[in-house]
Amino acid sequence: MNHSTKEESRLRRETSQLSAMLKAIPKAVTILFILAVIAMNFLARITLVSLPWLALNAGILISWLSFLLMDIVVKHFGAKAANLLSLIAIAANLLCCLLCVIASRIWDYPELDMVVGGQWSILLASTIAYIVSALTNNYTNVFIGRRFRRKPDGAAAYAVRSFLSTFLSQVVDNFLFVFLAFWVFPYIPSALQIRWTIPQCLAASVLCAVLELVTEVIFAPVGYAVIKRWKEKEVGRDYLEKYPTET
Repeated sequence: MNHSTKEESRLRRETSQLSAMLKAIPKAVTILFILAVIAMNFLARITLVSLPWLALNAGILISWLSFLLMDIVVKHFGAKAANLLSLIAIAANLLCCLLCVIASRIWDYPELDMVVGGQWSILLASTIAYIVSALTNNYTNVFIGRRFRRKPDGAAAYAVRSFLSTFLSQVVDNFLFVFLAFWVFPYIPSALQIRWTIPQCLAASVLCAVLELVTEVIFAPVGYAVIKRWKEKEVGRDYLEKYPTET
């Protein structure tokens, strides 16, 4: 089998798994996850707090939800399924931004320009940060989960793996995003001209991660209840039988 044939075969397998995953994960979770990622990226361009030592953007209001949903998917379907779902959400966000750009060219509305102006820099920064943080969250979650030999499906195991992976991935996500969007890219004239200092980027990364972790802790019982219900109802059984994974 030559290289091109192997690549085609691998692509078919990946496409088949993606299709099976979309059928397995409840539609409400997929839709809510995609909406959370889109909303998070649009809100991220709005600065809520700007102090010499700290800056916060509005993305913090919704980012916790995407990571809570990722932890639920990781626990039940595995890290790869969560990675695929993250890629779908990113693609949906790219499409949404493209539609906004097209709309801004067709209709001359200042309000729309406020939403999409300089959007490429926010989009690129958020995409890079989200891909890295999603991989960090999903594989850290699985790694920690495998440390629980006794009661791996218990509430304590779910809490520890979710909280630690969320905090680490949120620090990564927040720092990469604000560093790129508000420190690196503003040197480019066409980018969004909002500048943060390095101390602001560092402080925001840690503080946002703490606040997002607190939010996830509050809603963790909901996430654990969803996982228990999925297991009892054997949600996605066909997918899990075809693509078994240690979660």
